[in-house]
Amino acid sequence: MSRIILYTISAALLLSCGGSAELSIDELISQGDLIAIKEERAKLKEEEHDLSLRLKQLDEAVNALDENKNIALISSEVLESKPFEHFLELQGNVMTDDNVVIFPELPGILVDILVKQGQNVQKGQVLARIDDGGIAQQLSHAEIQTQLAKTNFERQERLWNQKIGSEMQYLQAKTSYEAQEQMVDQMKVQLAKAAIKAPFSGVVDEIITEEGNMVNPGQTPILRVVNLNDMYLDVEVPESYLTSVSKGKKAFVEFPILGETVESSIRHAASFVDPANRTFKVQIAVPNNEKRIKPNLTARIRLNDYTSAEAILIPQNVISENAEGDQFVYLLNTLDEKQEGEAVKRIIKTGRSSGNLIEVLEGLKPGDRIIIEGAKSVREGQMVRNQM
Repeated sequence: MSRIILYTISAALLLSCGGSAELSIDELISQGDLIAIKEERAKLKEEEHDLSLRLKQLDEAVNALDENKNIALISSEVLESKPFEHFLELQGNVMTDDNVVIFPELPGILVDILVKQGQNVQKGQVLARIDDGGIAQQLSHAEIQTQLAKTNFERQERLWNQKIGSEMQYLQAKTSYEAQEQMVDQMKVQLAKAAIKAPFSGVVDEIITEEGNMVNPGQTPILRVVNLNDMYLDVEVPESYLTSVSKGKKAFVEFPILGETVESSIRHAASFVDPANRTFKVQIAVPNNEKRIKPNLTARIRLNDYTSAEAILIPQNVISENAEGDQFVYLLNTLDEKQEGEAVKRIIKTGRSSGNLIEVLEGLKPGDRIIIEGAKSVREGQMVRNQM
């Protein structure tokens, strides 16, 4: 049908030209006969008017006979409810409570370092020793004096029980013995400080001071011990998520430097909101079985703040907005045997998004057929054809 119409239009154009060639017009103009030129122009204008009327008739015929008029090609899909999880994206640094620089508790010469950098150590293991400055000898002498004081006290106690001797002698012996015991205990505590022990099990991360150096309490760092088992992230979360981010929620932790992501969960969510920045802290455990994750390592965190078991999800790029700010999409009504139907506008209300998908809270239901490709080019009531 279309080809017949085109042939008809071509024939009409040829007839309207009347066999006149451009050369004839050129000759007419070259003759300079103004009257003849005007007559030829009037003739052509009349033919132009006649041709326009005939083209209009042909256009009307095309519109009446063409089965494909105003049929836009689109693609669509039937909506289904699906599980949907939304994640809040934040940043944080890896931390551990077991990351300690050990300082001496006793002044003296660092005489011996008993471990190497990178060595695994157990809680209570002696890591280094400091010259005790003669405390060990003093302790030995004090223990002998204590034993003597004890013998004297026991003798005086037996006599006192037999009502022999004075009470003053008994009390003096007892006081002397107790004072001597306290002195020994204090010297043992001082001597114990000469041995630097691991406060927890972990690895010797750094040896800071070499053997032979003078060390002082609170001033000279000896070494650093780190436990890489109990790692975590302290993350500041905006207060608007106080009710949706809670203990036990899923979390994904990505380490860009390592090129890996681990799955974890929130092990603690604080109830206190910092008034300075209106955030609250959550703590996320970080599994570290291979010991690749280190303290202060930067991480990207995705916290699960919303979950829906049956959500309606659509691509964001199919959504349009009217002058009133309402969001809408186009649905495709019942298809006929030619896969043709009518585009129907539907006002919707959306929720959270993830990537290119967004959840529809109102306006759509499972089973609706939504227009995907061509959604921005159709209009209300337009006939469209669904591409298989």
